[in-house]
Amino acid sequence: MSQNLLEIAQRVAGWAGDGFDVEAFVAHERETEVRAYGGEVESLTAASAQGIGVRVVQQGRQGFAYAATLDDDTVRETFEEALDNSRFGSVDEFAGVAEPDGLEPEPLDLYRSELAEFPTEDKVALALELERVTLGADPRVTGVESAEYADTVYESAVATSRGVAATARETGCYLAAYSLATEHDDTQTGFGFSVGRHPGDLSVETAGTDAATRATRLLGASKGSTRRLTVVLDPYVTARLLGIVGATLSGEAVLKGRSLFADRMHEAVGASSLTLVDDATDPDAFTASAIDAEGLATRRIPLITDGVLQSFLYDTYTARRAGVSSTGSAVRGGFKGTPGVGAHALSLTPGTRSQDEIVAGIDDGLLVQGVTGLHSGVNAVSGDFSVGAEGLSIRGGETAEPIREVTIASTIQRLLLDVVEVGSDLEWLPMSAAGVTLAIADVTMSGT
Repeated sequence: MSQNLLEIAQRVAGWAGDGFDVEAFVAHERETEVRAYGGEVESLTAASAQGIGVRVVQQGRQGFAYAATLDDDTVRETFEEALDNSRFGSVDEFAGVAEPDGLEPEPLDLYRSELAEFPTEDKVALALELERVTLGADPRVTGVESAEYADTVYESAVATSRGVAATARETGCYLAAYSLATEHDDTQTGFGFSVGRHPGDLSVETAGTDAATRATRLLGASKGSTRRLTVVLDPYVTARLLGIVGATLSGEAVLKGRSLFADRMHEAVGASSLTLVDDATDPDAFTASAIDAEGLATRRIPLITDGVLQSFLYDTYTARRAGVSSTGSAVRGGFKGTPGVGAHALSLTPGTRSQDEIVAGIDDGLLVQGVTGLHSGVNAVSGDFSVGAEGLSIRGGETAEPIREVTIASTIQRLLLDVVEVGSDLEWLPMSAAGVTLAIADVTMSGT
C-alpha cells in the first residue's frame, strides 16, 4: 500500500510546470473503536479512509485542493483545482514546498501486522474484559462510564516537485477505562490507559486498576486550605502541560509574537534538572514517525537542555520566514489540510527516583492527579497559569486526605524554573507528549 501511495504522489508532483511547484500528500487509514457498557457492546465503529491533498505554489501564491478517493480522474481533477486556486491566492514570498535537506529518515519499525490482522471479535473481547476488570478492581467501583478499545493502521506518502519522496506507516492501539466510585453518597471518577503498537502490548489489568485507583482514592475529598506548597504532577497531568509548552516553542508562535519564549534563545528558562526534547524517532512514542508531514526526516530536537532554551520547532514555511532550516516538525491533520508546525513527541529526560520516593521528601504538598480548564486557564502568550485541580495532600512525606475543588496558580515561566525534581516513571500516553512525575515548588493553592 505504501508503495502504491508513493507512486500516486510522485506522479502528481511530476505534473509541476514552469513557474510552479507541486506537493502531493496521499494517505490511507483504518480505524476501529469499541465501547463496552453494562457487559455489552455499546458501540463499534470500523472506518477506512483514503485520499489526496495537493498544494500548488506559483509566484508566492498557494492553492490547495483535496479528494477522498484515489481514482485517476479524480486525482487529476484535484490537481487542476489546486492549480486554479493558486492563481487567486495572496502573495507570500515564503510560500513553497519542501526540498530534500540531506537527512535520511530513521529506519523505524512502527508497523505491526499483528494489529492489521487482529480480528474484530477479539477487539470486542478486550473492551468487555476491560469493563469487567475495572468493576472488579475495588468494591467501591459502582460503574464504568466507558471501557474502550481503539486502534489505527496508518500509511502515507509525500512527494514534491523539488525532489522529496517519502513514505511512512504506523500502527497503534490503546485501552481506556473511565470508572465511577461511590462511598457515603460521594461519587468520584477516575481513568486508566494502556497503549501499544499492537494488542499484545496492552494490559487490561493496568488500565482497569489505574481507573479504579484514581477514583477510589478521591472518595471523601474536600477543599484544602489556601497556601503556597510543592505540587507533584501525575504523569498524565505533566503530559498535558508539556503539550502547552510545546505549542509555545513552535516557530509560528515565535514569528507571530505569541510565544513567551521569543527572544530568549540560550537563556535559562527552566530549572537545571529540566531537559525537554521533541523526538519523533523514539519508537516508544505513540506518535512516532520517521518523516514529518512534508516528507522530511524527523529528528531528535533538544528544545531545553539543563534548563537552557536551545531551539524552536520549524516546518518549511516558518523556517524560511525565520531564515533557518526546517527541524522536520511539519504536522497536519490528514490529507484534507495543509501542513503546519508542531511538536511530534515531547518528553522530559527522566530522573532517578519514583513518585513515591519524591513524595517522601516533601513535608507539605499536593499530588495532582487531574486538572480542569487547562486550555482556558492557561494563557500561552503571557504564561499565566490558573487551573482547577484534584488529588491527594502530601504531609510529612506521605499522601494523606484527598483534595478537590482547589485552584493551583503560577505562570508557565515560574513553573519551569521552580521544578525541583523529574521522576523516573516516563510513560508514553495516547498523545504527543510523554508523562512523568514532576515536582514543582512554591505554587499557590487556593481553597478555603
